Amino acid sequence: MNTSKRIAQAYVMMGQLSSAILEYEGVLQRNPEDAEVRNALAELENKASSLNIQGSTTEPVDATKHFTKTPKKSSDAKPASESDDGKKAMQKIFVDSKLIAQADFDLSWPKPDLASTPSKPLDPFIQILADKNILPLEKSLKAIADKHRCGFLPLDRYDIDVELVRSFPAAGLRRWCILPFDRMSKSVLVATANPFNKQAQQELEEAAKHRFIWYLASPVDLVKALNKVVR
Repeated sequence: MNTSKRIAQAYVMMGQLSSAILEYEGVLQRNPEDAEVRNALAELENKASSLNIQGSTTEPVDATKHFTKTPKKSSDAKPASESDDGKKAMQKIFVDSKLIAQADFDLSWPKPDLASTPSKPLDPFIQILADKNILPLEKSLKAIADKHRCGFLPLDRYDIDVELVRSFPAAGLRRWCILPFDRMSKSVLVATANPFNKQAQQELEEAAKHRFIWYLASPVDLVKALNKVVR
């Protein structure tokens, strides 16, 4: 438990609030009466909530927010061009920093149909870049990690909660290539290759009343896990 506390403090120093919250919640599962950890956790959740309210693009997407929204009907779905799928944030990372050209970005950015039901996971933007030999996955993941404070998860080494995954609509998981892979206390942990995708976040909010903590993962691992688990 002392080690977990030190890890949590290190995450706080690095600005990775969601990872720090996760560590502290792990301690509370083993020792619910630890007043020091409870106070630290409450302070972190308040801080993370304020950052989300301010609209920071460097913090995990609404990681500490509780949801009570009513699911929308499929007929109300916006076209992909009108949804906030993280395109602007990713354009700043990849084009404004001159990692890739604007033309390559425009040709590679995926435009899924929100009204359709994909039969398989759709490749994320950074996988498309890699497939076109525009930018290797390693460089794309590093660029995103440098701008977003969610932790990186080696998903291929994680024991995924299959029952949890199948409790969410398969269409949304495949469309955005996201994976709710585990539950920790009141939080659901979600792996993604695009942590700026607010449309994906919204669809999860509508599907369940949980707090979501986001992790960056390789699209290769995401697609493999989704193909294996999602029905």
